[in-house]
Amino acid sequence: MNTLPPLRTGKPRTEHGHIRPFEGVEIPFGLVEGAEPGPLLLVTAGVHGSEYCSIESAARLMRMSPEEIRGTLLVLPILNVQGFRKRSIYVMPEDGKNLNRMFPGKPDGTTSERLAHWLVTEVYPQADAYLDLHGGDLDESLAPFTLYPKDCEVSKNLATVFGLPVAVAAGGEGYTINAAYRVGVPSVLPEVSGNGLWGEDTVGEMMAGIRRVMHYLGMVDEPVLPPPQVPAYVTMWVPTAPADGLWYPAKDLSEIVCVDDVLGEIRDVFGTVLATVRSEKEGFVLYRLTSLSVNKGEALLGVGTPLSE
Repeated sequence: MNTLPPLRTGKPRTEHGHIRPFEGVEIPFGLVEGAEPGPLLLVTAGVHGSEYCSIESAARLMRMSPEEIRGTLLVLPILNVQGFRKRSIYVMPEDGKNLNRMFPGKPDGTTSERLAHWLVTEVYPQADAYLDLHGGDLDESLAPFTLYPKDCEVSKNLATVFGLPVAVAAGGEGYTINAAYRVGVPSVLPEVSGNGLWGEDTVGEMMAGIRRVMHYLGMVDEPVLPPPQVPAYVTMWVPTAPADGLWYPAKDLSEIVCVDDVLGEIRDVFGTVLATVRSEKEGFVLYRLTSLSVNKGEALLGVGTPLSE
């Protein structure tokens, strides 16, 4: 089909299928509508096709029954289908671009730009809340955290309810959740797992957060595990590689960072240091590149800096 089915019919149902928003792209969807009215929660995953914890979580979410929920659950479990099939890191193979930098997209752009435009114009406006699930790509490890648009208090509440240890106030343009916020939809982006790995522990952590959000929205009843902690609210600074080479990090996940600390070195294959990367911020390491290979301009790690009161 070329358009999504009606999302609010007032009748309990489950529907699975594929949607072709434009020529050359076909993505799976799952739709669950309860018998009682309620909000519409949009859940996407596979924006980055090798973040498997997010994709498995979304696939399990589609198995909910109408008897379990109020309102409507719309799940797009693999947005970057070709990236998933080809085990691509970050980008859509069709155009070599990172979908999560292309929002709000262009109706006449490349594949990732057109997909972003379809989501912003056709899908986001129908949602009352939005979760974009991520999970650490094949070349990055991370400590669990949730991003939310920095100017949206409702999104911050969703990040708090999701229950991961850190909530990151995110700014900038080009991202799924910021584009959703621009059209009035509160949204968060949880990150769980890393290096493309998934298991019952990490998928369980993601699923527990999703259920907490659904409970907060009035879509499900108890039992719901309460958030294990109030998150640390931070901003994130991301240094990029100043040169091609081999990346040798000096800091591990969650390690404390001070201004001017050495975060790592880039060397050539003979051991010559090409660049020493130092921290411009104080905080702690949220994620880091685990690949030995690094190219100029690529993200090396994320430093979480506590929000000032």
